[in-house]
Amino acid sequence: MSTFLGSYLLDAYRQSARMFRFNNPNSYNWANNLLAGLAILFYVSSCMVMSQVNLNEDYLKLMGIYPTTGNSRNLAALGGIVSVYYGGSLIGALLGGSIADRSGRITAIILGVIISIIGATFQASAMNITWMCCARVVTGLGVGAIDAVIPVWSSEVSSHQARGSFLAIEFFLNIGGLSLAYWIEIFASMNHNQVMAWRTPLALQVVFLLAILVLVPFFPESPRWLAKVGRVSEARTVLQATRKDGVEDELGAIVRSVMHDQQHADNNSYLRMLFPRTKSQRELRWRVVLSVWLQIMQELVGIGVITVYAIDLIQGAGFSQGDAKLLAGFNNLSYMCGRRSTMLLLLIGGILDKYAQAGGPNQRAYGAGVVAMTFLYTGTFGATWLNAATYVRAKGGAWSVVGWSIGNGIVTMITPFLFQAIEYGVLLLLFGLNIFVIPLHHFHVYDPETSGRPLEQID
Repeated sequence: MSTFLGSYLLDAYRQSARMFRFNNPNSYNWANNLLAGLAILFYVSSCMVMSQVNLNEDYLKLMGIYPTTGNSRNLAALGGIVSVYYGGSLIGALLGGSIADRSGRITAIILGVIISIIGATFQASAMNITWMCCARVVTGLGVGAIDAVIPVWSSEVSSHQARGSFLAIEFFLNIGGLSLAYWIEIFASMNHNQVMAWRTPLALQVVFLLAILVLVPFFPESPRWLAKVGRVSEARTVLQATRKDGVEDELGAIVRSVMHDQQHADNNSYLRMLFPRTKSQRELRWRVVLSVWLQIMQELVGIGVITVYAIDLIQGAGFSQGDAKLLAGFNNLSYMCGRRSTMLLLLIGGILDKYAQAGGPNQRAYGAGVVAMTFLYTGTFGATWLNAATYVRAKGGAWSVVGWSIGNGIVTMITPFLFQAIEYGVLLLLFGLNIFVIPLHHFHVYDPETSGRPLEQID
């Protein structure tokens, strides 16, 4: 017993000793969420990094997929290289959620970062298509774990009063990562050395990852996970560092929640989330279905096409590749704009794209209309983007990433075919998909309100 107590006290000391120290909880919450934002900045830029790499002739020739125009085999390979990443992220999310519950959120994040560094390094040094595909899968494994665990860790460490504003900050950095990936590649493409033009953006992923790897060990572990494994005094230390008041009340709620979870431990299983046996497990499956399907719908309504293949879309509207790159870069900044109807924008954009691709003296004018509709679509989509999952913590978050991976994997795989097969019809197809998902948003009203409420109250 004395040995166990000594080991417990030593672990508690290590937790408090390794944490950064700030003068007030607000500063700590800012630091926690800026780290989360840095991780989000990385994974978004990692998702988008292939958008202009795919246009580099040296890269296409090295992968054995040049030219892509009019070549079905090369088009399939081009989409395949992009989409295998999401196969890795799907598996990585499930593994990351399991590791986060078993060994802690910080451990899962560190493992995800290390795997991502290995994958990014191999991407930047790829010499053939097999090498690149394997590197993309490895990177996806790491990114999936990071994407599944970081939002859970951030929400569990942050004060509930500030969680909404910090979510907005993380969203801002999400869009920052998207824009950063585009602009890095725009400047890299100006390099006359075409080899470095595509390898540099891939290699720069490692810079973000090394920063996260250095910083994350000095941040607190989730108080909910600490309480779950019996390290209640450490959970109290974390709450005291990140809360202004109400520490004992929140700690008591966390302990009661943990005890309830232990009584229903079978629920926190991927198998039972899919194939329930009890009423509570059936309710949990409904949450899983909502989380996965909402993420899939998010991609099917067109945002994946607009962000990853915006350059191809704008080029098809009559602009040069250089102009298309610049316009696509500015388009990502329009994520910050307000909320309107996205469907109508896609319909108008598709009609204008039909005339833009027909050529003629008015091609530039129609092309400008397509670009305007693309900008407006991206801006309106940005206002409706955020979503969250609760109850089973890390494994629940993993399911959200699974849906995101499925949606992105489908879109990135088939889009190169669609642009060559139906041209302007791509935007009209996306308009139809928006119509299709409208009735399904009826189920979104059953998501609970989370503003200003501790996580233990959400259920």
